[in-house]
Amino acid sequence: MKSKGPLVVRLCNWVGEATLALPALLLLERQGYALHLVGKRWAADLFAGHGWPVHVRPKKRSEAIAQLKQLKATLSKQQACFNQRPNALLLTNSFSSAIECRLAGLKPVGFSVEARGFLLSKAVPYREGPHVADEYWAIAKALAPSAVSRPDQLGLMPSGAQQVQARQRLADSGVAAHQFVLICPFSGEADVTGKKVWPHFQPLVQSLTQAGHPVVICPGPGEEQRAKAQFGQATILESIGLGTYAAISQLASVTIANDSGPAHLAAGAGARLISVLGPDGVPRWYPVGSRVTILRHAQGWPSQVEVLDKVLSMTSAR
Repeated sequence: MKSKGPLVVRLCNWVGEATLALPALLLLERQGYALHLVGKRWAADLFAGHGWPVHVRPKKRSEAIAQLKQLKATLSKQQACFNQRPNALLLTNSFSSAIECRLAGLKPVGFSVEARGFLLSKAVPYREGPHVADEYWAIAKALAPSAVSRPDQLGLMPSGAQQVQARQRLADSGVAAHQFVLICPFSGEADVTGKKVWPHFQPLVQSLTQAGHPVVICPGPGEEQRAKAQFGQATILESIGLGTYAAISQLASVTIANDSGPAHLAAGAGARLISVLGPDGVPRWYPVGSRVTILRHAQGWPSQVEVLDKVLSMTSAR
């Protein structure tokens, strides 16, 4: 594939969203774009296995614009026509992300939402309803036309170092690869009410350990004490980065998670996932993958017995 030159990509602000954008990023790469990702600090860890440079966006808008200006100047030296073509892709829908690009002299492509169409060099019509991963796929196709449908697998690839670290952390804790259940009983800082938290994780962990299935939890920052207090039977692995978490999920017999970023990480890495959702779960945000099982009812939560039966049927089938 002939090189199309560098492309600035403004990432979404949440781990799950960024993971769902992976097929779009991989399409752009296959079509010859050299991606330069702009996003939060965790993006470097998340995409370490893909080799894309990640530019950590400053919090102050003036500094963010200055960063984009410097990036534009650098990339202009790499390709003579960089400033004559669409040279940035917005995975964000905000007005502010579009105006930052314009003030930096970039020519962004993105959805024509929030009355920002006049700021875009190419405005993509927005359709309400498709899965979020398909929305990102549609934006990418505006720059990289393709008749191919979005693949079922997201394609998250932990780096070699992250895979080694995953195996080492498990071995150091006496946990055998492919012989444990990974659970994510938390729902992230965005869920301030806890409405995404499945209420039966504690009895599930008790049942799994009694049945001889070791349980591993990788709490995020601020979740460590709750993990120790609520799940004393489990192996708690602290300070696990996003890419290493994805690698650990690949080594688990099955991962069980709430509606959360870690669920998308596991699904993105091709791990076997049970996504336990409440009645408020939205289909356009479901985890994506051929090894994903969604458990959700129109009323109330799936029961502890239902989830346990599903886990046991999966582990016995290995």
